[in-house]
Amino acid sequence: MKRILVICAVIFTLQVSAQEVETIDDLFKVNYETPLTIDLEENGQESLDPADDDGKKKEKKKNPKIYYGIKTKRGFAKQGFGERTVVELFFYLKDKDYVGPEPYARDFYWYNFDKKKIVNSLRVKRKNAGVLHGHYQKLLGEQVLEEGYFYKGMKHGRWVRYNRHDILQDKEIYWKGWPKESLLSYYDFEREKLREVIPVHFGEKEGEYFAYYPDGGLAAVGHYKFDHKVGIWREYYDNRRVKREVKYPIEPFDDTPPIIIKEWDRKGNVIYDRKKFQASIN
Repeated sequence: MKRILVICAVIFTLQVSAQEVETIDDLFKVNYETPLTIDLEENGQESLDPADDDGKKKEKKKNPKIYYGIKTKRGFAKQGFGERTVVELFFYLKDKDYVGPEPYARDFYWYNFDKKKIVNSLRVKRKNAGVLHGHYQKLLGEQVLEEGYFYKGMKHGRWVRYNRHDILQDKEIYWKGWPKESLLSYYDFEREKLREVIPVHFGEKEGEYFAYYPDGGLAAVGHYKFDHKVGIWREYYDNRRVKREVKYPIEPFDDTPPIIIKEWDRKGNVIYDRKKFQASIN
């Protein structure tokens, strides 16, 4: 009888230990609870059509400076000289309509009035910024190099890039700065507290991955390429400090397993360094 009890105890212990084992790949997984991941294409509130005001098409002639229901100002920027001069034509929000970066924004485009150029930065000062909103074109002579639309500082709708010979190089569709196919999950049903962003492009995971804490702090960030995790992935504590760095293969389809290269405690002290550890055992 005692032998049977011992065997049962061993089996139970092994089961518990197996449950506690956390693979490196599981570090960045989000357990979907409620609400479920939603698709931007099916749940968006702002139309991709920049001329759509309040979701209704007006029959009367539209003001060419009104985009997504907001009246804008026209601007331009130049760089280069002679035949190599590149001109950017754009529209930006008036000061009274100024909006800063959204809490979860990864990119924020604005015109720097002092430097007279377009900047992509989340660090912005209102008095010095014209937030891009509306149609955008980059031209080399009469050749369009890039064209698309901005929505309050974020790429929105269809964007295309051409080379100097008018050959299409790239085409993407965005929704408020994120690739339109991307999947988002939220902590709340009101969809205000973003939990995770899975970048999807042409049906595959492609681009930067983000996970957040309920207060909006970054929980994890990494990069996908052809449906595979690549490069360095970082996990963060809820106090904004880095928790660990995990190294994945640089190229997709490489079966090399990921490794933890560095880990810190909540105070920022290094508790594991793979290079130093390997050096100590050699």
